[in-house]
Amino acid sequence: MSGAVHDAAVAAAAAARIPTTREERADWLEALATALEADRDELVRIAGEETHLSPARLDGEVTRTAAQLRFFAGVAREGGYLEAVVESPDPTLVPPRPDLRRMLRPLGPVAVYAASNFPFAFSVLGNDTASALAAGCPVIVKAHPGHPELSRRTAALATAVLPAGWFALVEGMEAGVALVQHPLVRAAGFTGSERGGRALFDLAAARPDPIPFYGELGSINPVLVTRAAAGERAEAIGAGLVGSFTRDAGQYCTKPGLVFVPERGGVEDAVRAGLDGAPSSVQLTPGMSDAFAQGVAAFAARPGVEVLRGAAAEGESAPAVVLVPAAAYLAEPDAFLAECFGPVTVLVRYGDDDLPRLLNALEPSLTATIHRAADEDVTDSAAALAAVAGRLLFDGWPTGVAIGWAQHHGGAWPATTASVHTSVGATAIRRWLTPIAYQDAPQHVLPPELRDGNPLGVPRRQS
Repeated sequence: MSGAVHDAAVAAAAAARIPTTREERADWLEALATALEADRDELVRIAGEETHLSPARLDGEVTRTAAQLRFFAGVAREGGYLEAVVESPDPTLVPPRPDLRRMLRPLGPVAVYAASNFPFAFSVLGNDTASALAAGCPVIVKAHPGHPELSRRTAALATAVLPAGWFALVEGMEAGVALVQHPLVRAAGFTGSERGGRALFDLAAARPDPIPFYGELGSINPVLVTRAAAGERAEAIGAGLVGSFTRDAGQYCTKPGLVFVPERGGVEDAVRAGLDGAPSSVQLTPGMSDAFAQGVAAFAARPGVEVLRGAAAEGESAPAVVLVPAAAYLAEPDAFLAECFGPVTVLVRYGDDDLPRLLNALEPSLTATIHRAADEDVTDSAAALAAVAGRLLFDGWPTGVAIGWAQHHGGAWPATTASVHTSVGATAIRRWLTPIAYQDAPQHVLPPELRDGNPLGVPRRQS
């Protein structure tokens, strides 16, 4: 996209009609959900051709994306996200307190960088776009090159629904770089590789006026299987693991990429058995296929490492399991903590004395999981994993991120660039907002959400 067209998109966003009401924005989001569902068949067809994902997976993702849009319509209407506070004057305090009223307000135009692995739910009308529109921020989306035609088709739906300036699509690496540097862009959200995210993060920070950059980057999502859990259900855990790390070609940010299993606990045998029937797959892009093959080869070249491979159809990637003794992992943990995108997981065999050191060597991730026996006390392990994860699961698998008010999809670096924020769930809206406090302001100047009598009925703290 030419610089002139790119500048025009940002200028239009800056000139968009602001402020809007929360009800207006909720109506837009619901209309977007309806438009997406109405075009479902054609969208799924295009997405299938460009991503190689199955029609069932893509159809389900359209449903999820529409649900996200409607969810944020509800968040906007409810109004609690504004964190509205009204404090009455109190001359008896030291220092005296004036009339203070505080709430969150939209930042302005924001950039969204679409993900490759979720061509609907984290792409053009995905969670970042939905939350930003709910917050009251016009959105300029940088399309992912892995599904360009789908991006254009989805963008056409958006521009048909939204008022002028509230949405635009740009394409190409140069446009993506220029977008995060544009002086009228006030924040950016990104889902993708650590390398790509770090490059944009650095550009955002290096601006004359640095802006927030919310990047969801790499994650290995460690899993601990206790010896007691292996004794109870090793076969089920092994089968569940294979199903999770091979799901949709292993292209989930929440894929369990590092699993601690007890020596001679039976889980490894179950994984070997499950791998025989695991599906091979096509990665989203040729570059990803090459990177996956190189990553698995790098594991196989390490001393003391055994790599198990499943069967592969012509032109597809075979699922793989990397078997590592605890001593080899502890000798150079960084070699096994790097994310390898695709259907591969690392199994680290541990003895009971190894576990504290293994957990202490972990880097932050989006999730961590514990498989335990019924009523088993895992307090110490849970504390160690909670220190490095944004979401701690028990007796399940992390591939699947529910949409809700209590959800947190984030974590410290390198999982994300901003550990206090989430890219899924109601509080994802917080990324696109900034506080403002009014002191002794006349009523007509105040936003309706802060006026006396709470005319819009938003949840607020009052004293």
